[in-house]
Amino acid sequence: MNHSRFLDFNGRFYHTEEAIFRVTNRSYRYGDGLFETMRWENREIQLLNYHVDRLQKSMDALKMEGGKLFNSSFIHQKVTSLLEKNQLIESECRIRFSVFRDGEGLYTPQTNQSAYVIEVNKLDKKVNVNNQSGLIVDIFQDHRKPQNSLSNIKSSNAILYVLAGIYRKKHGLDDVLLINESGFLVESSSSNFFVWYNGMLYTPALSEGCVDGVMRRSILEFARENEIEIIEAQINPHILNEADEIFLTNAIHGMQCVLGYKKKRYFNHLSKDLWQRYEQWQRKIAEESNSL
Repeated sequence: MNHSRFLDFNGRFYHTEEAIFRVTNRSYRYGDGLFETMRWENREIQLLNYHVDRLQKSMDALKMEGGKLFNSSFIHQKVTSLLEKNQLIESECRIRFSVFRDGEGLYTPQTNQSAYVIEVNKLDKKVNVNNQSGLIVDIFQDHRKPQNSLSNIKSSNAILYVLAGIYRKKHGLDDVLLINESGFLVESSSSNFFVWYNGMLYTPALSEGCVDGVMRRSILEFARENEIEIIEAQINPHILNEADEIFLTNAIHGMQCVLGYKKKRYFNHLSKDLWQRYEQWQRKIAEESNSL
């Protein structure tokens, strides 16, 4: 990934090497913030409405003020300006829109007003089910993810994912699957999780503690509109030994298929077909939107 030269901090451009925070920053001290990771492609932010909806709901849940300011037009305008500043407007890019509680204070904040930072970086290539050979995964058992509504938020407090990433790297894996405090599968270290089993498609329910992923939400909406049943459920890790296919989803890569878990190997025929139908559905939505 190619790093850009400028970022946007509360509406002003700064060089990425400039110091913009003090040590009292609440996101640094307490993880008192959240973020959206978005994809810029074809001069648009993909799934922007889903990102905005999740961001605003998450800010409400964390008692942060100012969420209504971060609507689709605001984010699109700010991101476009930053991409132009970095001469990346025609590129495919990863966007990180970070929001944190402004001001100081100890655990009890002095204010609930929010501040934001936008970062953009060029993506080297689009990696998804269409051009990847499949991921090798295992279960990260060292720590379990809590099951509560905060677990659905993309919080700045991401130590569980950091430890999962260290484990993944140490064991030479492409990704790892997380389990919740009840011992059921939740998600991977960077994606939501779907599994084909006995002719049915399953994904962990939000009540299991997974992040409320925008690609997950979009695929569920596509499935409902096309009468494809996806069951949101508790998923026992033992299913990994019996599943036909497994795939992961996130806003950057779309869908990525899992090739193997331990000695088990999976197909990807159903997953590829589902993704092709999903892409056709998305193109139809875009064409209908452009014709208005």
